[in-house]
Amino acid sequence: MPILGNYVIRTVLAYTALVVLVLLALGALFLFISQQDDIGTGGYTASQAMLFVALNLPSYLFQLLPVGALIGALLGLGNLARGSELVVMRASGVTTARMCLWLGLSGIILGIVMLVLGEVVAPPLEKYARQLKVFSKYDEFSFAGKRGTWVRDGDTIISIEQQSADARYGGVQVFSFDGERRLQSVGRAESASVDDGNRWLLEGYAETRFANGGTESERSDTKEVRSTLTADFLGLAVVEPETMRLRDLRAYIAHLQRNDLDSSPFEVAFWARIARVGAMLLVVVLALPFALGPMRTSGQGSRTVVGILIGAGFVLVSQTLENSGQLFDLPPWVVGWGPTAILAALTFVLLARVR
Repeated sequence: MPILGNYVIRTVLAYTALVVLVLLALGALFLFISQQDDIGTGGYTASQAMLFVALNLPSYLFQLLPVGALIGALLGLGNLARGSELVVMRASGVTTARMCLWLGLSGIILGIVMLVLGEVVAPPLEKYARQLKVFSKYDEFSFAGKRGTWVRDGDTIISIEQQSADARYGGVQVFSFDGERRLQSVGRAESASVDDGNRWLLEGYAETRFANGGTESERSDTKEVRSTLTADFLGLAVVEPETMRLRDLRAYIAHLQRNDLDSSPFEVAFWARIARVGAMLLVVVLALPFALGPMRTSGQGSRTVVGILIGAGFVLVSQTLENSGQLFDLPPWVVGWGPTAILAALTFVLLARVR
């Protein structure tokens, strides 16, 4: 690696690290503020809230790294351009393609960091943080199971097969026992939702009661049940595509397909995770046309705003495609790779205009 290449890579990585630290500090502050309502509930203290925030920082870093890399590259290359260093490099024979190669190497380094965060560091720490918070607040509960959730609330045991949203669940079974642990009734709902008052609305509910040596059956479109179980507690062991590792996603997709179940949300999460890592290379290269073009003499504030706008647009397109992909029956790989493909096209168009 030539000296100039090392210099460019170090500059981009240094500014990216600085930007990410600022973003993490802001994210940690807002996350700690959001915990204020929970502090004092059960055994959940301020120190545990701070630990909860610290354990979630790798997950925040995984989400913020693409935007941080874009802003860091804009700031780093912008400073080189304002000091005429990029002009000197190009005058000495460094082509745009060579510059893109150096920036691509820094993007690969950041992509490896992001992959390690998403596959090794963040998932177990985030899961432990959720367990720490929930069991501090609700120490009278217990749960078991690797897929789905089994929870006990007094004389009632609830089994949940899948979570489709923050407080919405599918495949809910309710087992009721008496004080002598004898089964009183078994119910099943196609779906269920939990509101802020811990009221359960069971949809497509069917129940079988055991009494007087026989059984009684009941069916209803909806049934409301009150419980002390909350949505954040039930989210502990429910499968969430966004927090799963790639190998876990692949295994769970195979499981769903073997059982003729809808695997599209997990396939979208699988391809989006891979595409997001690949986008790291693009966001760093994307800063070059701005540094050599219209923003060569702009200040750091202008570059920061441009980076935030592009990052927000990338997130907006990603969310829109993920939410509308099933509506328009788009293949999961199209939904997952779509935003990255748009970002790649924008990068190539802007680079083609650089002279």
